[in-house]
Amino acid sequence: MYGHVEKLAQEIKKGAASVEGIEVKISQVPETLPEEVLGKMGAPPKTDAPIITADELAMADGFVFGFPTRFGMMPAQFKAFLDSTGGLWRTQQLAGKPAEIFYSTGSQGGGQETTALTAITQLVHHGMIFVPIGYTFGAGMFELENVKGGSPYGAGTYAGDGSRQPSQLELDQAFHQGKYLASITKKLKKEQAA
Repeated sequence: MYGHVEKLAQEIKKGAASVEGIEVKISQVPETLPEEVLGKMGAPPKTDAPIITADELAMADGFVFGFPTRFGMMPAQFKAFLDSTGGLWRTQQLAGKPAEIFYSTGSQGGGQETTALTAITQLVHHGMIFVPIGYTFGAGMFELENVKGGSPYGAGTYAGDGSRQPSQLELDQAFHQGKYLASITKKLKKEQAA
């Protein structure tokens, strides 16, 4: 809503695009809140990223799903989108595809890890391969001097009241996450082609 997930997505895209032969596309899910409600919430205009349809997921080789957290889980908009993927589930069109998760919360206790844990159930039912970043980000995972979102489950940021922007360390972790998934996706595609 306030651009934090989009900022991380842009860095993830840069990281993924840094891997040779990888094409990256950023999309957004359909908004379910009326304009009147968004206005009362002080939401800025939506990004110009195209709205994705469920059928478009079948064309991708890998995914990095990002969303703000609502009460320790993905927001209703994203859940509604995933609920529309029943046809893909029935035909197993997403099975075996690697996927990662990233997120933004309002506070440190806002549910970054619970959001990832509850989102994994969506991937599992599709037979997707959850690819956590683990501790592959290295020393950045152990930062104690500065506030840093994210976890072994994926990149993250703290938005606070919306005014705090992702730190450079959080953006670096997002870049790493994109590069990491792109590398794994490339390896899987190479093995499948062999």
